[in-house]
Amino acid sequence: MKGRIEAFSDHRGDGLVRSVDGEGLYFHCVSIADGSRSVAIGETVTARRGVGHLGHDEAFEIVKETRA
Repeated sequence: MKGRIEAFSDHRGDGLVRSVDGEGLYFHCVSIADGSRSVAIGETVTARRGVGHLGHDEAFEIVKETRA
């Protein structure tokens, strides 16, 4: 899925990515693919949708969009 980071807390290490169709998915910083553990609010990303350890839909393998 493609979306934008709507919220992110460096302190908690979690946030929300909103897909282009309007769905919001929780994510944890360990799901950021480049290992940076941080992402900017408003940044465009791609992610894989999956089921987290608590059984809820979450965003995984979050890849920040690169700008040329």
